[in-house]
Amino acid sequence: MLNDLEVVVYEGVVREKPANEKSTKGEWDRVEIYFHEIPDEIIEKLIEEGAVLHVAGALIIEHPLIMPYVKQVVGTTDSVMGLPKALTEKLIKEVL
Repeated sequence: MLNDLEVVVYEGVVREKPANEKSTKGEWDRVEIYFHEIPDEIIEKLIEEGAVLHVAGALIIEHPLIMPYVKQVVGTTDSVMGLPKALTEKLIKEVL
């Protein structure tokens, strides 16, 4: 079972409140996304629709309006969506 953690960045340092002294594990994950030029009318449609206003970075690479403009993803799409599966599994195994 995973414990909820509160995470903040203070003076450039990530600080968190673990559920207990043995449950803290963490790592960085990096994804690079390269786009073709996205026309203004597509951006306007995305804003009108509103979904991009409720996600981190206003980025939904799996959105049908955006997908044609994604040139390359260096890393995994699950990391872009917020939960890198392989890294999460690795960290869970390390704490168990």
